[in-house]
Amino acid sequence: MPIAQPNRFAFGSFSSSSSTERETLKNMAALTTLTPCQATSHFNIRISHYYNQKQNQNQNVYINQTKSIHKAKSSLLSFAFSSLCAKSTSIIPSTHFSTSGSSSSWLQDNTMNLDASSSGSGLREGPIYSVFPAKPAEVSSVQDLYEFICSGPLMDKVGLTAEKVAESIDKWLFYGSKLCRLFQLNELYLTVPEKARFYHYYIPVFLWCEDQISEHRSKFKDGEEIPPLVIGFSAPQGCGKTTLVFALDYLFRITNRKSATLSIDDFYLTAEGQAKLREENPGNALLELRGNAGSHDLPFSVETLTALTKLTKEGRRMKLPRYDKSAYRGKGDRADPSVWPEVEGPLTVILYEGWMLGFKPLPAEVVKAVDPQLETVNKNLEAYYDAWDKFIKAWIVIKIQDPSCVYRWRLQAEVAMREAGKPGMSDEEVEDFVSRYLPAYKAYLPTLYSEGPNGSDPNHLLVIEIDEGRNPILFE
Repeated sequence: MPIAQPNRFAFGSFSSSSSTERETLKNMAALTTLTPCQATSHFNIRISHYYNQKQNQNQNVYINQTKSIHKAKSSLLSFAFSSLCAKSTSIIPSTHFSTSGSSSSWLQDNTMNLDASSSGSGLREGPIYSVFPAKPAEVSSVQDLYEFICSGPLMDKVGLTAEKVAESIDKWLFYGSKLCRLFQLNELYLTVPEKARFYHYYIPVFLWCEDQISEHRSKFKDGEEIPPLVIGFSAPQGCGKTTLVFALDYLFRITNRKSATLSIDDFYLTAEGQAKLREENPGNALLELRGNAGSHDLPFSVETLTALTKLTKEGRRMKLPRYDKSAYRGKGDRADPSVWPEVEGPLTVILYEGWMLGFKPLPAEVVKAVDPQLETVNKNLEAYYDAWDKFIKAWIVIKIQDPSCVYRWRLQAEVAMREAGKPGMSDEEVEDFVSRYLPAYKAYLPTLYSEGPNGSDPNHLLVIEIDEGRNPILFE
């Protein structure tokens, strides 16, 4: 019986309103929670029994010295994995989703871009943005997948070993299958960049988050109310943090943990507040529009984060603020509370992301040397630790090699929007927009990367360096 061809959907960085992009993602997620990954259950019991029996014979033998165990494990799981893939591809819905704000992405054959002339998820040939080859990487066995996982650049950083991967291969299969359904990809026809994004990036980061949550919860006694762990994601614009947080939020939900997602964008000043900020700082281009320190409603941040951390019991609810970047012809305004999503306790984790999370104020002479207009921004930044950073107990920093990537990523997103018939900035407007952020990147990123976020604990910090294709890479 022929296998259905994959339904590919470009999914990368977004430049539409934060509320619109996240609700689109949520709607996608709702379609993927209908069919549990049941195909591996029978085989996992047999594998676990076989593997544990072998381990009991010699507990000191490591994975690389017990190839026979992995081959036996692969032979049992490969059929289950194939059955799972065949089943999932037969039920993947053909619904087309909005591509508003999507850029040339890793989640498509990387020789493709969005086609302006086609509706839905049409594709056309375009430039290559990934360092990986684009040929299909068909999964022939779980052994192949196991070896691919173990070659990932984050293995050591997130505390994984080959043994741990082998012992939990059923989880990897389950998470990978669910992510493929979430992003409407066929497991049998993943390109290497797609495989890398799931098995080298999203799943390892999710497992790291799980470890952080377990350690956090272990600090509380039985019967005590356990506040949700706040995990901060500090990452430049366009590098894929929104999609990463979306994938993690989804994985938490399908494993029966309640989570909430927030962005620093949700705490921008209202349109009225922004106008007042401009009036108070005439001639300062960095504070003319939203973005830099000073353009956020910090008391509102504290109020929201404090309330969220108290969602520890069933029945407690609150709405999460959202920001509409399209309001007032792109200048933006806080979205009406009637469209804010609602979350219910008990929350396990809060995923909080933003481009400037964890930035530390620097000596005045340092920031003035980068851009004299930064002096006021730097002074404003002094209040941000108490408003944001002190709530965050675990950190993920996505490190870029060159801040100029932000311009290229933003330009890709806007070009894709224009080609799809959506309102988008011109190339000149993109350059002007990004130029208002670059001084802060140049001033604060070196300290963020060398010292970690403001108030962070090195034992609860994960730094992930990515390349221009938004893929994690090894670094010293």
